[in-house]
Amino acid sequence: MGLLSFFRATYDLDTLDTRFTNSSSTPYSAVIEARNDPASSKERAAKWSGQAQPSKWHTPEFIFYRVFMLCVLPYMFWIAYDASRTTDPKYAKYEHLLAPGWIPGRKIDTSDSQYHTFRSNLPYMAALLVLHPLLRRLYIAIVYRSSSAERSSRPTPEEADQRLNQRATFDFGFALIYLIALHGISIVKILAILYANYQIAAALPRKFIPAATWVFNVGILFTNDLCKGYRLGDLAVWISGPPVHSSLIDSDPALVSWGRWVDSYGGLMSRWEILFNLTVLRLISFNLDYYWSLDRRSYSPIEKQVDPASLSERDRVQIPAQAKDYSFRNYLAYAIYAPLYLTGPIITFNDFISQQRYKPATIETPRTIRYGVRLLLTLVAMEVILHYDYVQAISKAAPVWAEYTPAHLGLFSYFNLHLIWLKLLLPWRLFRLWALVDGIDPPENLVRCVSDNWSTLAFWRSWHRSFYRWSLRYIYVPLGGSSFRNLREAARSVLTYVLVFTFVALWHDIQMHLLIWGWLVVFFMLPEMVTGFAFPKRNWEGRPTAYRMLCCVGAVGNVLMMMTANLVGFAVGVDGLKSIIAGILRDFSGFAFLMGSFSVLFVAVQIMFEVRESELRRGINLKC
Repeated sequence: MGLLSFFRATYDLDTLDTRFTNSSSTPYSAVIEARNDPASSKERAAKWSGQAQPSKWHTPEFIFYRVFMLCVLPYMFWIAYDASRTTDPKYAKYEHLLAPGWIPGRKIDTSDSQYHTFRSNLPYMAALLVLHPLLRRLYIAIVYRSSSAERSSRPTPEEADQRLNQRATFDFGFALIYLIALHGISIVKILAILYANYQIAAALPRKFIPAATWVFNVGILFTNDLCKGYRLGDLAVWISGPPVHSSLIDSDPALVSWGRWVDSYGGLMSRWEILFNLTVLRLISFNLDYYWSLDRRSYSPIEKQVDPASLSERDRVQIPAQAKDYSFRNYLAYAIYAPLYLTGPIITFNDFISQQRYKPATIETPRTIRYGVRLLLTLVAMEVILHYDYVQAISKAAPVWAEYTPAHLGLFSYFNLHLIWLKLLLPWRLFRLWALVDGIDPPENLVRCVSDNWSTLAFWRSWHRSFYRWSLRYIYVPLGGSSFRNLREAARSVLTYVLVFTFVALWHDIQMHLLIWGWLVVFFMLPEMVTGFAFPKRNWEGRPTAYRMLCCVGAVGNVLMMMTANLVGFAVGVDGLKSIIAGILRDFSGFAFLMGSFSVLFVAVQIMFEVRESELRRGINLKC
C-alpha cells in the first residue's frame, strides 16, 4: 500500500468505526468473509444507489462551490489569526492565559482547563495504553499457562467462559488498583455507591428495579455535586460544629484535623465526583440490562438461532448475558473498566460481557494502526490551531466585544465550537484506541466534523454517539419514542424529547446554562420536524434541484440555531452570546457580514448534501 492509499484508508469511515459502513444487524465475521467478493460489494452498493442522485462533483455548480470554499477557508483562518497577533493592542489582556509553545515564535493557548489537563497527562495516558494490555497478556500467560481460549479461532462455550473469567478477573483487580491511584481514599466512597446500586438490582423485587435505579442514580448526580465528593473534613466540621477560637489556641478539633488529613490522600485526581457521571451511565446500564434479562424468553439466543461467537452488534446489545454473568466481579470490572472509565465511550453491560467472552471480529491490527495515526494527525491539528488562533483565551479574558469587528466576533464563535469539538474528540479517541488495543470495540463518539452537520436531529445522533445510543436504549424507547401522526402524539413526543434532554443537561453538569442548552436543542428541533411534514420529499420528485435549494435554506437556519445553542451551553453562556450578537448587529457592517456568512453556509451545506449522496452511492447510510 502506497502512502497516498494509506492516508486515504486512514480517513475512510470504516477505519473510524465499522458500525458506520456495516449494518448493526450483520455480524462482522460475515463482512470479513465477503470482503474479497466483488459481487457482494456491488450488491450492497446497488441497494442504496437507487436512492442516491447522480454525482454532481464535476458539474459547473459544484466546481464553483469548491473553488469558493477554497478561497473562503484561508480567509476565515486569517481573521482569527489577525486578532491573535502579538502586535494587537488587546494581546496583553489575555497573554497570561498563554504558555510557551513548541512552534518557534508562537505561544499556545492553554486557557481551556479540560484540554490543558489532557495535554499535560498525555504521556502518562500513552504509557498506560501500552502497559495495560501488556500487563493483561503477562497476567494470563503466568496465571493461565494452559489456556487455549485466546488461540482458538472458533472458541467452544467452555473456552469462551474461560476467556471471560480471565479478562474479568484481571479487570476487577486492575480496577481497584486504578481507583486507588486515581482517587486515593475516595475509593471507599466509590465502592460504596457501586455496591448500593448493585444491591438495587440484586436484592429488590423485580418490579421496583427500574424506578429505584433511576431515583438512586439521579440522586447521586445531585448529591455528588452538592456535597463536593463527600469530603471527610467537611463532614467532621458538620459533626463537630463551628470551631472555638481563643487568643492562645486557634486550631481545628481533632476530628476535623483527622478528616482533612485523610482527605489529603486523594490520589492523582482527588475530585473524583466530576468524573463519576460516566460511571452513573454504566450503573444504570447494568441494572436495566439485568432487569430485562429476567424475562429471558423474549431474548433467548437459542430462539434467535444465532452463533454467540459471531453476534452482530445489535444482538450483542439486545441479547442478555447469562444469569451467572451478572456477578459483582463482572459488574465492577465493567463499571471501572480502565480504558473507558475516565471519558468513555459508553458501552452497555450486555455488549461488554459479550466482547469479554468472544473477541469481536471488528478488531483488526491494520485498522487499529490507521485509527492511531488518524488520532495523532488530529492532535497535531489541535496543537497548530492553538498556537495560531487564541480565540479561547480572548473569550475567557473578559473582552470588550465592541472592540472587535463583526467578522472577528462571528469567527471567534465558529472557532470556539471547533475547539470544543476537538478537545472532546481527542480524549474520546485516545481512550477508545486504548480499548481497541485491549480487545474491546466501543462505539465511536463523533461521526462527523462539527462543520459537517446541518440537521439538528442528525447532529444529536452524531455528537457523543455512544451517549445518544445509550439514551435511546434506556430513556427514549422506554418512554415510548416519538410519533407525529396527530397532535396528541406530537405533544407526547415533544415531552419525551424534553425529558431526554433535561437528563442529558443535568448529566453534563447541574448548571442553569446547560438546562437552557438542552431546552434550546429541543426547541430548535421543532422547525426541522414541522418543515419535514410540511414539505415532504415525495411532493418534489419532479423538481429535485428546487427541493435541494429549499432544504439548503432551512439547513442554514438549522446551523445558525445549533451554533447558538452550543455557544450558550459550552462556550460563552447566555450573557456572552447576547454581547456577541449585539456586537455583530451594531452597524451595517454586521448585517453585511451576516449576509456573507449565510452565503458561505449555503455553499457548505450544498457540499454536505453531496457528501451524503456520495456515501449512499457507496452503500453507506449513516442517517446523520
